[in-house]
Amino acid sequence: MDYDKKQNIHVDIEALDDDLSLSTQQSAIDYFKHENTLASALKSRHLGMLTLVGVFGTGLFLSSGATLATAGPVGMLLGYSFVGLVVGFNQMCITELVCLMPVTSGYVKHAEHFFDDAWGFMLGWIDVYSNVLPTELSAVAVVMSYWTTASPAIFITVFGLVIVAVNGYNIRWYGEIEFFFGCLKIMLVIGLCLTGLIIDLGGVSGVDRIGFRYWKNPGPFAAMYTTGSMGKFAAFFKAINSIVYAYGGLQSIVSVLASEAEYPRRTVYRASRRVFYRSFAMYLCTVFVLTLILPYNDKAIASPTGNAAGSPFVIAIKRAGIPVLPHIINAIVLTSALSASNLQVAKASRTLFALASKKQAPKIFLTVNKHKLPYVGVIFSCAFIPLAYMSISSSSSTVFSWFQNLTSSSILLNWIAIALNHIFMMRAMNAQGYTRDKLPYTFKLAVFGSWFSLLFSVIFLLIGGFPVFIKGHFSIAGLFSAYFIIPLAAILYLFWKFLKKTEIKNPKDVDLKNLFQDALDKPEPPFPKKTGWDYLKLIWD
Repeated sequence: MDYDKKQNIHVDIEALDDDLSLSTQQSAIDYFKHENTLASALKSRHLGMLTLVGVFGTGLFLSSGATLATAGPVGMLLGYSFVGLVVGFNQMCITELVCLMPVTSGYVKHAEHFFDDAWGFMLGWIDVYSNVLPTELSAVAVVMSYWTTASPAIFITVFGLVIVAVNGYNIRWYGEIEFFFGCLKIMLVIGLCLTGLIIDLGGVSGVDRIGFRYWKNPGPFAAMYTTGSMGKFAAFFKAINSIVYAYGGLQSIVSVLASEAEYPRRTVYRASRRVFYRSFAMYLCTVFVLTLILPYNDKAIASPTGNAAGSPFVIAIKRAGIPVLPHIINAIVLTSALSASNLQVAKASRTLFALASKKQAPKIFLTVNKHKLPYVGVIFSCAFIPLAYMSISSSSSTVFSWFQNLTSSSILLNWIAIALNHIFMMRAMNAQGYTRDKLPYTFKLAVFGSWFSLLFSVIFLLIGGFPVFIKGHFSIAGLFSAYFIIPLAAILYLFWKFLKKTEIKNPKDVDLKNLFQDALDKPEPPFPKKTGWDYLKLIWD
């Protein structure tokens, strides 16, 4: 991910326009007045770790076995690599956008600022919808089933109350808790990679060396629905849905919490760049090791049990005869699901705040407590936690799968929105004579990346439910979870467009001046030079 640093924003912005008036300065202050009511307490390490927490959720630890069974080892690696490339380009786009316009629930406000108010309204409410679905809390019930057959309702209630408590105090406390969870998650990923390599290379007593045996037999690619190359191609695209879910939280977290960072532009730039490298590398390492230690036709992952015992890492470690470790893994996976649930509430509440600031949601969602936390949005978001009780009447893994498919389609819509927002921003800059070197931070491939990520995000969304169109594989649940987001988006967009008679913004009329003025009014210190122990902090900062 190539990038250009601009550590002295003040000089760049002043060179842009020497005639910025006092009235323009006041307009810039008014423009960000709602963001100024929130606490700016998150540091770079918090935002960076929050993003890692959001990325390394249950999608990797619980769903990766099903992905391996679907695509095969090489197909799975290619899938994670290609989707990671799309995510990387999309990350460049959101970083440039947020560094120019660091607002709460950024891509929602970017959409209405650069394109159309109705577009922002639609994205905002879909983001709320996708984050109030208790996807990760349902995963908690799956994880707990490893230890006990007690009703999932008990754990949903207990951990639901924990989520309410964590999100209801202040953002700094929330950041520290998630930082701790993130450290556990990094240790888990590293531990899984090392343990998997030890198993693969025959380092466990009584276990033969595996090497690349499973890449040869049953083979590098799995096939679905038909045989031959077409079956392998279909299997690859079938796996894309779960891979998208695994990568899902990378961009939105940086965007949603940007205005609550201490130095938003600098913090977002650093967090975005570093987190992408880390998450991409850690995903590929973990997935690579997984493909070595389990064959894709293993019955345990091809026909999962519906609980955490079906986690591919737990299966491999138990077969290697390593005691206790599966329990430790599941305990950390539990914290992973819990932290991801926390993040869903944080994202939904901030999006409601952003919508209310544009009069697209009730004004009450702008209310903050003494810690400058939008607590009304938190209460509203937590009110949907009882949806996780669906795990009681249906298999926990089935409900988790429903929520995962619904969430994946909304994730793809977010990626499409981010790419379009960047395209519209560049269109406005070109129309008004602004050059890219005036942006606070830039990436050399961002312009190409916006079109690349847009194209493939649209393709992924359209093919996400293709199995339902294959004879003998149709299901109402599959069709609904894959494509419900498309008519919902169209209805919301047209509703607000006709209600408020909104218009697509003329590129020449997009307000860029106030955005650059805000960067001028709030100069941020340059990145400090690293010395000694500072290099150790690169693990989390």
